Amino acid sequence: MKAVQLVEIGRPLKLRDVPVPVVGEERVLVRIKATGICHSDVHYRAGVSPVGSLPRTLGHEIAGIIEKTGARVTGVKAGDRVCLHYLVTCGQCDFCRTAKEQFCKGATMLGKDRDGGYAEFIAVPARNAIPLPDEIPFEQGAVLMCSSATVFHALHKARLLPGETVAIFGAGGLGTSAIQLAKASGALAVYAVDIHPQKLSLAAEYGAIPVDASGEDPVAALQRVTEGKGVDVALELTGLPEASQQAVRSLGVFGRAVLVGIGERPFSVDAYREVLAKEAQIIGSSDHLLQELPVLAEFVRQGRLDLSRVVTRTVPLEEAAINDTLNALDKFGGAIRTVIMPSS
Repeated sequence: MKAVQLVEIGRPLKLRDVPVPVVGEERVLVRIKATGICHSDVHYRAGVSPVGSLPRTLGHEIAGIIEKTGARVTGVKAGDRVCLHYLVTCGQCDFCRTAKEQFCKGATMLGKDRDGGYAEFIAVPARNAIPLPDEIPFEQGAVLMCSSATVFHALHKARLLPGETVAIFGAGGLGTSAIQLAKASGALAVYAVDIHPQKLSLAAEYGAIPVDASGEDPVAALQRVTEGKGVDVALELTGLPEASQQAVRSLGVFGRAVLVGIGERPFSVDAYREVLAKEAQIIGSSDHLLQELPVLAEFVRQGRLDLSRVVTRTVPLEEAAINDTLNALDKFGGAIRTVIMPSS
C-alpha cells in the first residue's frame, strides 16, 4: 500500500510502498477515506515533539471503512463506517478504568508512536473504532477525532457554565469547533482572537465576536468589550507563548485559562496581578477521552456542531501536496483544515 512517511526529522515526508498492516484477533483493518493534517504533525516533522522509531506514518485524524475484522472482534463488522480514537491504551490500568486514559503508561498515539493515517490502510484495536453516522462525511469524521474532540475536552476542563463569556485564541480548525461547542454549552458571548481575516470572518459566521489581534492588543480589546470585567474562560489553541500570556491576562475574577496548543517556548505570568488577585486558574488540557467521541458524533449528526465549512481543502495522498500543507501550517497559514482523501 502507499504511505507518506516521516523518514528523517526536519526533512520533507516521503511517499513509500509499505506492507498492509496485519490484523490481530482483536483489531480491525480500516480502509482510510480521510485523514486530517494537524498542526501537531508539523511539530513531529520538525522534531519539536518526538515520534517513535522512523520511518513513521503520520496522521491521527482518521475516518474510513472497516475492511476486515479479527477473529475475536464484536460490535463492529466489515463495511462499517468509522472514525478512529487516536490513543491506543491498555484498557486495564487505574487511568483507563477511571476515564483518564490519556495518562495510561502504555498509551501510544496513532501517527506519532505508531503508524497513522497518511496511508491507504491502518489496523487498530476494535475499541478505537467509533461508529460514524451516514450523515457525516468522512472528511468531517476525520477532523472530529482531534480538533473538535480536543476543544470539547478543554471546555469540560474549563467548567464552562451557561451565561459565561469565552475568548478563543486561534480561530482555525480547533477554534471553529470551540466557538460552536461553547455556544452549545450556553456561553453568553464568544470572542474569537486571530490575525487572519478569513478565519475571523468564518468565526463571525459561526456566531463569535471577532477580535483582530493584528490591529490591536487583544487583551485591551477584550477588556473594552467586556466593560473591564475580562472573560470567564480563555482557550489558548495556538501554542504561541504570547497568545498564552494574553489568554491569562484576559481573564476576569475567577477566570480559567485552558492551555491546549503545543508550544516549545515558555511564557511569563504576573502571579499576583494576573492569578492570585483574581483567584484565576491556569489549566492544562491533554488530548480527550474515548467516551466523549460518540457524543461529539451525535452533535454533528444533529447539526449542533457544523463542520461543513471547517474542512476548506482536500489533497490526494501525495508527498508534495502534504508537505506543502505542512509548510503552510508551520507559518500559521494555509486553509482552516486540510484533509487527505486517498484515491482508493
